Amino acid sequence: MSEEVPFVTSPDNVTLEMLRIAGVKEGDHVIDLGSGDGRIVITAARRFGATGLGVEIVPDLVERSLDSARKAGVADKVSFKVQDLFETDLSPASVVTMYLLPDVNLKLRPALLALKPGTRIVSHDWDMGDWKPDQTTVVDVPDKKVGREKSSRIHLWVVPARVQGLWCGTGAAAKWQVQLAQNFQQVQGTLSQGQRSQPITGRLHGTELQTQGAGAWMAAGEVLRAGGGNGLPAGATFKRANGTRCA
Repeated sequence: MSEEVPFVTSPDNVTLEMLRIAGVKEGDHVIDLGSGDGRIVITAARRFGATGLGVEIVPDLVERSLDSARKAGVADKVSFKVQDLFETDLSPASVVTMYLLPDVNLKLRPALLALKPGTRIVSHDWDMGDWKPDQTTVVDVPDKKVGREKSSRIHLWVVPARVQGLWCGTGAAAKWQVQLAQNFQQVQGTLSQGQRSQPITGRLHGTELQTQGAGAWMAAGEVLRAGGGNGLPAGATFKRANGTRCA
């Protein structure tokens, strides 16, 4: 499905802040959706050593981007495609950048949430509805032509691991279980052993679940490794339950 998004250039200080807040570095692959003149992807390669892909539906802008990449000496590190952003494979990205309209962000949200946990998403100005950003910064833009404010908001999200459900303890923690509910980064639930249970509340940052009073838990696919405290055995490991009960 094609979506018409007007081309508005992101000022250089906004581009740099988008890449800074995402922590872009060598080894990252940046996909810019609605890449316009290509400056975000080119800057990511030239200043930070990343590779990148710019996706744009206007052929003339893609040609301009390719020419700019050659002039910047990064043509071997970046590419640009005339392509519908909704048909783009986002899975290779470690960072996704966007300057799109709010309704487009919301339509993209399911695909972004399905990316590998830890993938960083950065949006210029527009948010993702009730998926609240992990961080927001404000950059002065005296010559801004869109809106009344002479500033831009840069929003960062880190794709959270999917931890909702029942997790069953293994090994020395076999009598323990964890039941978790998840709303994007926010997590709450219970840790129980037999008739004893205690609440768990925390926040996900990629694969790390930082809980109150129970240290940092790590989610790795179908395995959840416990943090400290709560009377759990050292190094307690939980596996996702196959059904509604632990064996």
